[in-house]
Amino acid sequence: MNQDTDRRSAGGLSLHGIHVPLVTPFDRSGEVAAEALEALAHDMLDGGAAGLVALGTTAEAALLDAAERDLVTDVCARVCGERGALLTVGAGASGTRAAEESLARLARRPGAGAALVTVPAFVRPSAAGVLAHFARLAEVSPVPLIVYHVPYRTGQPLDAAALRAVGSLPGVAGVKYAGGGIDQEAVALLGDLPDGFEVLAGDDAYLSPLLAMGAVGGVLASAHLATARFAELAEAWRAGDVERARPLGHALARMSAAAFAEPNPAVVKGVLHAQGRIPTAGVRLPLLPASAGAVAAVAERLAEL
Repeated sequence: MNQDTDRRSAGGLSLHGIHVPLVTPFDRSGEVAAEALEALAHDMLDGGAAGLVALGTTAEAALLDAAERDLVTDVCARVCGERGALLTVGAGASGTRAAEESLARLARRPGAGAALVTVPAFVRPSAAGVLAHFARLAEVSPVPLIVYHVPYRTGQPLDAAALRAVGSLPGVAGVKYAGGGIDQEAVALLGDLPDGFEVLAGDDAYLSPLLAMGAVGGVLASAHLATARFAELAEAWRAGDVERARPLGHALARMSAAAFAEPNPAVVKGVLHAQGRIPTAGVRLPLLPASAGAVAAVAERLAEL
């Protein structure tokens, strides 16, 4: 399948490729290991990632304090600025007013190129309420929005029509689609996208089929571990090289499934630590470190790659 390489989403962005939602490494005292984070960011871009995501779920953003969130964002912005890569920053909140305030803080961070904003969680507004929420945010945001559709976390499923309406808003660049599988709504959405609205796979194991259906890339925690192979997969589908894409997609899906055998990002951090790329495998409560068996299972899948 050939993608139109001239197509651009809202704000002139192209979301094509693999975007890595960086983990937040901790040192032995439990503080943010900024040097390890910086090295990891460079590693991802060296491996072919098109961009980085700061303060996503994988970063344990909800478990960081305000100063730590600023530190993580500053490190990622510096690396992306040096490398000419897109930085997307996790922002938003369940309440529209609080989400506006979160986005306003990005105006003080010129390195941010987009904001990843979750569909309101817990509140469970109607589809019309979700549309009004994003319409308001798009009006005030200093950067284009990427909607994070993840109903198994938010409790707020949206059908293709609702996502299409949100995607038609000026200032909304795309969606991180993490529906927990590929269902009728995913097929319907990808079959009729608004102009300038792009889909990024958000469930790692379903990257390959979503790319085959028209997604332009993905935001993938497991891409920490095989960045170059994920980038290769995205490029293979973009070039229409099915013979290369199909087996690689299956192999990466098996690795991704192993990486999510325990709550994210514990297993990814466990593997990164075993590889000597971050100082500890530590996560913050209520998360727990990955089991040795889960880390070993991912290592086996990586060896197959």
